[in-house]
Amino acid sequence: MFDRAKIVDENFLLLIQNGNLPSSKYKLNLSDTNFSTEDLVSVFESQVISRHMDLKARALKNEGKCFYTIGSSGHEGNAVFGKVFQIQDIAFLHYRSAPLFIERSKKQNGTTPIYDLALSFMASSDDPISGGRHKVIGSKELNIPPQTSTIASHLPKAVGTAFSIDHAKGLDISERCLADESIVICSFGDASANHATALSAFNTASLITNQGGHVPIVFICEDNGLGISVPTQANWIEENFKNRNYLEYIKTDGLNLIDLFNKTFIAEQTCRSKRKPVFLHMKTIRLMGHAGSDVELGYQSIKEIEYSEKNDPLLHSSRILIENNCLTNEEILSLYELSRNRVNHIFNTSTLRPTLMSSDEVMSSILLNTDLKEIPKNPDDNIRKNKLGKEYKRLDIPQHMAKLINYGLFDILMRYSNTIVFGQDVAKKGGVYHVTADLLNSYGPRRIFDSPLDETSILGFGIGTAHNGFIPIPEIQFLAYFHNAEDQIRGEASTLPFFSKGQFINPMVLRVPGLGYQKGFGGHFHNDNSLTIFRDIPGLVLAIPSNGADAVRMLRTAVKEAYKNGRIVVFIEPIALYMTKDLHKAKDGKWEFVYPELNDESTIGEYRPYGNGRSLTILTYGNGLYLSLQAQKEIEKKLGKKIKIIDLMWISDINYETLLKEITPCINILIVDECRRSGCHGEGIFTNLSLKSKIPLNIALHAAEDSFISIGKAATVTLPSKDSIVENALNLVNG
Repeated sequence: MFDRAKIVDENFLLLIQNGNLPSSKYKLNLSDTNFSTEDLVSVFESQVISRHMDLKARALKNEGKCFYTIGSSGHEGNAVFGKVFQIQDIAFLHYRSAPLFIERSKKQNGTTPIYDLALSFMASSDDPISGGRHKVIGSKELNIPPQTSTIASHLPKAVGTAFSIDHAKGLDISERCLADESIVICSFGDASANHATALSAFNTASLITNQGGHVPIVFICEDNGLGISVPTQANWIEENFKNRNYLEYIKTDGLNLIDLFNKTFIAEQTCRSKRKPVFLHMKTIRLMGHAGSDVELGYQSIKEIEYSEKNDPLLHSSRILIENNCLTNEEILSLYELSRNRVNHIFNTSTLRPTLMSSDEVMSSILLNTDLKEIPKNPDDNIRKNKLGKEYKRLDIPQHMAKLINYGLFDILMRYSNTIVFGQDVAKKGGVYHVTADLLNSYGPRRIFDSPLDETSILGFGIGTAHNGFIPIPEIQFLAYFHNAEDQIRGEASTLPFFSKGQFINPMVLRVPGLGYQKGFGGHFHNDNSLTIFRDIPGLVLAIPSNGADAVRMLRTAVKEAYKNGRIVVFIEPIALYMTKDLHKAKDGKWEFVYPELNDESTIGEYRPYGNGRSLTILTYGNGLYLSLQAQKEIEKKLGKKIKIIDLMWISDINYETLLKEITPCINILIVDECRRSGCHGEGIFTNLSLKSKIPLNIALHAAEDSFISIGKAATVTLPSKDSIVENALNLVNG
């Protein structure tokens, strides 16, 4: 098997010694740029260092000391981006961006980019960005949030961040952390440009620009012509993007530093001055395959591989340096070997550093946040009167859940000046269920605004705006629609603190109307009774209120937790209970509640018991609580004993030790879960109670059928009902 790394290394040395360097179609000189000899040499040095890091990483992998070998070889041109763009320009980077990282590091005294990246290659716990959790390119002080091996999933949040810069400036929020004149850079590969997530980002950036908004972002497509093994159709990127409206297209040769300097400078200046998106298309090549385990001969011919090796970016850069009298052949070889020795020494040292050794160490960053904040005071009553208007006098009148959540949002927006509410139909319409009614009139279009019909962009905005001091409160219109964009939470938002040791966070309170029991409307997409997707996301808080008063308390807590601790909270609002006023009979008003006092909040992990019976305990949430309370009298009558019902409320954060104390000495436990039996939270609750209880428990799970939900009269037949709860309760107790 050919050692591609060795061949690329030897090829460079031989061709420099012989002076046999590739030509360029661009007849440009350094004098044609705004850059100096020192700039050119600095960029070349960063390119060389990055190359030696790739070479050394592959050698150490063979020794079992390095665990990640996707390198930057062929993409060394991106070092220019490190020179042109400023540290204030937050960078969401492609995983082949080591040269950029090295060059940007030179703008900040005291940085140690080679050592930092070496520790990351070696998965050392000393790695300053991820602590050994992944090979990532990132730095808090360099304004580079870490990315994992994403396929375009970072683009929507980059757009959201770009949007946030001028938006935060216009609102003058004190929490903003990006400079008012800064821009965003976001790099990705040519294959990733085809991904639906990327297309969502391009479309959203263009749409906002069309509407007169500002999205100062430079999309950098590093086009090497391959998606691992699949070639990108010739000229596809250019033909696809050069004529897009509201997206400035600039093409550059990634092998020619002078052209790259010039075009990058134009892109940077255009974006910074016009506050509009730019698509910078950098043509380049890829060397040494996709990763260390990649066998290029499986999908490329010898001729194709040799072509790439003859067009090594370092060879092109060397020719430019020689032609412009910046360095001689001998000086280039000397710099190359000195860089090799420097990199090898640092990498060898990094192999001796500690690694993560326990699950506690690995998990320590899931909930870690290093930037704790003081909570703002509640709004003055006079301000509340002004904002709420006529509704202020109705706060003491019992109301249904939708209205109370609306009041809660009014107060939250007053208390937290950096909160924004957005989603489809939330502004002018006030939401499909009027939960966000009148917010636009009171707070204006900068804080309450409608989003495109694109869940990916909605969540991307949530993550991105959080990078600049906002506490976003996005709405996904229906629970089923969340699945269109779930990776934005699963793969992006939830992993950021984990892979950055809490140095980067994206707090968010995601409101999602959902669950079943809507009668006469919808079917599956409006009656989605699956929460499975949220079950296994580490660090995610899942809150599900069952009544309006608790909804307000929990929403206040959710926003506080996002603001203070950087948490991501998914707040599920049971649609069927939005307008519900009665519990047992018409006009009894027992499901209407008075708006809680401003200081009245919930606690994450809190549950609410109803009754104190010991013959049976029902554990439930959401619609399940409502139905269980309806069933309670009949169950007690037929058993001749009192029962207890517990609303779990925060189903992601159940404290089983406390819960078991609440249940004991009762041993009969019925879990009522309105979600589908397979994958429902009830399964986990059943298991945990069984494992953690010190006494044998008689537990049963009553969940929905494993079925989608139909429309019409059959809309509830697959779901738990009052009667089925009674039946299951009696069967459990009576055996």
